[in-house]
Amino acid sequence: MNDELRRNLALFPIGIVQKLTELTARQIRYYEQHHLIQPARTEGNQRLFSFNDVERLLEIKKLIDQGINIAGVKKMIGTQTVPSELPSIDQPDEAVAKTKEMSDEELHELLKQELVLRGRPGTQGSLIQGELSRFFH
Repeated sequence: MNDELRRNLALFPIGIVQKLTELTARQIRYYEQHHLIQPARTEGNQRLFSFNDVERLLEIKKLIDQGINIAGVKKMIGTQTVPSELPSIDQPDEAVAKTKEMSDEELHELLKQELVLRGRPGTQGSLIQGELSRFFH
């Protein structure tokens, strides 16, 4: 299973996400109402969040803490229309094969663009430096 697929798997209930992000359940639901995040739902309608959802919530929190309102956050990071994926026990290998692998050159170019963006005054890239590093080895 590749890293991007793993990061999109919806694994965390809202209680865990609250502890990881230090946001309230109400704040998390508010960001969902504004389509800034789109957690997966179980058959029982429970929200499940992925690593990418948690990272996005941390980015939203950082922007809000900087004094940017919800409209500004939407402009900076956009809305999310694709929900996270629920883990499937019998997920076929074809689904894994369909995910696009980046070549080293494509990854290098993407990171280069990100670093250039970070260097411009008044702009902010999408990377949150060090925010989730404590969760990965």
